Amino acid sequence: MEKIQYRDEIVRLGAIMRTLGTSPSDRLEAEVSAFIEQMDELIVLEQRRNGWFTEENVRKALKSFGDALTEKNLQVWLGKYPESNAKKHKVGLVLAGNIPLVGFHDILVTLVTGHSAMVKLSKDDSRLIPALFSAVPEIKDIQFTDRLTDFDAVIATGSGNTSRYFEHYFSKVPHIIRRNRTSVAVLTGDETLEELDSLADDIFTYFGLGCRNVTKVYMPQDFDLDRLFNAFYKFKELGNHNKYANNYDYHKALWMLNGEDLLENGFLIVKEDVSIVSPVGTLFYERYSDIEALKQMLEGRKDELQCIVGKGFVDFGEAQKPQLWDYADDIDTVEWLLNL
Repeated sequence: MEKIQYRDEIVRLGAIMRTLGTSPSDRLEAEVSAFIEQMDELIVLEQRRNGWFTEENVRKALKSFGDALTEKNLQVWLGKYPESNAKKHKVGLVLAGNIPLVGFHDILVTLVTGHSAMVKLSKDDSRLIPALFSAVPEIKDIQFTDRLTDFDAVIATGSGNTSRYFEHYFSKVPHIIRRNRTSVAVLTGDETLEELDSLADDIFTYFGLGCRNVTKVYMPQDFDLDRLFNAFYKFKELGNHNKYANNYDYHKALWMLNGEDLLENGFLIVKEDVSIVSPVGTLFYERYSDIEALKQMLEGRKDELQCIVGKGFVDFGEAQKPQLWDYADDIDTVEWLLNL
């Protein structure tokens, strides 16, 4: 795709996001502007409005996208696609708000493919994205709205219940409907301390609220769980976060009343369970004896999984660092939009 719509503006936005992704105390004087200072104030305010959006997590999300949005990465990502002669369409986007900027990629792919984006933001993340795009007013093909109207196609993200509503409501136009997914890790038993330390990032980043967060770990029969607890200790401060601690306390009390067999360390409950989705503040695990049988089982559940972390899968520590070409639900949204 030789013509990348808004290439220069997106690269400029990436530079702004990289700046915002660093602590104000670590910036060069030349990086500071009135807009950056206003965004810093907004970032601090976000945690008061949404307790999950801590300053650390918001800046982490900004840095992740900022690092990705470079001239080189855009070319690597989009250079493989052919030019499209498709007419310009209005694409309705219904965004999630479970982690900061989670819907940014859908806006990005809509813009670079030459379409216009009509965006319905999540109430949990309704301020950061519009504020960012105000820095690049040259991007005209974006509209934020409370209600989608007169759209030609839709990309919508929701829970299992809302996805059924979306399927019905958007049935008459081309659409992509995303549902709840989660991620798991597969251990072989010979992981290094550094790899398990990185696995902790895959589990705890964004409080475990993202679809790319690991919520279940598969391990060999003889794997020592203490190795995980030692690697997890660096996240002990999560126990002091009110919303996270409430989830931890609730499930601890509930499962203890039910006589469940638990292991816990003051900020994480580890429970053996066949389910692949564990609640916030908890982690499920399951032991296996046949790695090939496990891989076959996971292949059969691929529609429930965003990614698998482990040797031969997504590298430890990389689950929350997707590249521009790592598509949600493995649906190539660029190709889909080019072929509308």
